[in-house]
Amino acid sequence: MDTTSPTFANRTVGVCAILLSALALAACHREPTAASTEHAQAAAAQITAEYLRERIAEFSADEFEGRAPATPADARARAYLIEHLQRIGFEPAGPNGTWEQPFDVIGVTAKMPQQWVFERNGKSISFEWWNDFIAASGTQRERGAVKDAEVVFVGYGIQAPEYDWDDFKGQDLKGKVFLMLNNDPDWDPDLFGGDARLYYGRWTYKYESAARQGAVGAIIIHTTPSAGYPFQVVQTSWSGEQVELPVEEESSLVLKSWLTEDAARRLVSFAGKSLDELVAAARSKDFAPVPLGVRTSLAFENTIKRSSTANVYGLLRGSDPDLKDEYVIYTAHFDHLGIGEPNEAGDRIYNGSMDNASGVAQVLAIGKAFKALPTPPRRSIMLLFVAAEEQGLLGSKYFAANPTVPPGKIAANINFDSANIWGRTKDVVLIGKGKSTLDAVVEDVARMQGRVVTGDPFPDRGSFYRSDQFSFAQIGVPAVYAKSGVDFIGKPAGWGQEQLEIYTREHYHQPSDELGPDWNFEGMIEDAQLGFFVGLLVANADELPSWNPGDEFEAARKRALEALERVE
Repeated sequence: MDTTSPTFANRTVGVCAILLSALALAACHREPTAASTEHAQAAAAQITAEYLRERIAEFSADEFEGRAPATPADARARAYLIEHLQRIGFEPAGPNGTWEQPFDVIGVTAKMPQQWVFERNGKSISFEWWNDFIAASGTQRERGAVKDAEVVFVGYGIQAPEYDWDDFKGQDLKGKVFLMLNNDPDWDPDLFGGDARLYYGRWTYKYESAARQGAVGAIIIHTTPSAGYPFQVVQTSWSGEQVELPVEEESSLVLKSWLTEDAARRLVSFAGKSLDELVAAARSKDFAPVPLGVRTSLAFENTIKRSSTANVYGLLRGSDPDLKDEYVIYTAHFDHLGIGEPNEAGDRIYNGSMDNASGVAQVLAIGKAFKALPTPPRRSIMLLFVAAEEQGLLGSKYFAANPTVPPGKIAANINFDSANIWGRTKDVVLIGKGKSTLDAVVEDVARMQGRVVTGDPFPDRGSFYRSDQFSFAQIGVPAVYAKSGVDFIGKPAGWGQEQLEIYTREHYHQPSDELGPDWNFEGMIEDAQLGFFVGLLVANADELPSWNPGDEFEAARKRALEALERVE
């Protein structure tokens, strides 16, 4: 369907009118007027297929060279964002009229050996770089080395007092190399959220956990089910330059690495043990680390480059004198993987059209919608484009550690990452459903769009902890990360899930993530409109959203609000 046609525009505008009329009184405590409904219609109409396509085409063009952090292309990308924030009529959101929040990053390019050798009882086994293992430096120094370190299987590598779970059992594991399972325990709904992966299952937690134990190296065993993506994503994401925030104090963890499942089986078999038996043992609270009797050494050199990048942000000031210092912050990461390993066609540019030029376009379109309102909402609206997400949420992590707005003054974060390119859906997936009072707002808006809200169809992938809303949640800010569902209108059951799996397998973090003529913008528009209305309702509501009682981020929100009280 032509999403620029009057029929499509009238239908979506009609939905917006119904939304405002149905929700304004309950959420904003104000009776809507005919004029306000008309203005909302006009605002929603700013989110068009034409605008989205143009922004995506431009921002993911080859001239931006994949938008790798701290590169000339990164600077061009930031200039592009500033230009378009100005075009839609937003003002600088930074101090002293600045558009950027700069921060330093360290680029580390490790030259790893082509073979990784492990020894036991005078015998050895080796694994090939790329096909068997991928490794990155854990140090920001020019050289790193693991020297004759013992390999220890540590199960999931988790310490979680709230679940009475400790995989380390107080053992002294300093100087060891950990062999670790990906994900977290998922067989009991009362344990680690069942099949919903928590932060304990993320690779970032695994390496942090190993460092806390004093390990010198960590190996995560990759399987596609436990990672949520094939090994080729590890290959492309963990090779080449790795960009990090500068560290004040080096940890013990010199080496961060992955082994394929097949390689891990061969390593464990070389140790005279069975990987299946070790995995079975790890599925118990009684598990204790298992030394494998295998030792390894590995030395590598790093090319270190200190440079800088920046988050980009624009502001629409709120209209309420009492609430304009509170903010609804929309986020989308603008970086991708830059120039890397060529695919079979010889293409080396990782354009990142879906991931995440599409999210950037949605947020800019939402900004246009807000600016089209004759009166801004009561609270201020910030559009925040964060850098270096692909390197570990670095831009949002930096903003969360150095917020230009007190966390207690941030009403909500609404994050966009990798839009729907296949058409309209009957459902909306709310990543992190059940965590905050924002659920009800999303559900009301989706209902008026004729859609139902579901939880993550792939809870084992831990998506809530894999995009920028996680950085905001960690400082207590309730967050929305909503995506189109998998029940596509006019398509057979299972078609939507099949498209997502094809994208993940063939295009995610690959040069082939490019804008195509077959992209359908209907669902992308509908999702952006949902985000616009959710933000409008939050910005106009009397009360701030909150985490649900007992949620893992509730305590951080309380601390943020208490900090405001101390200041005031």
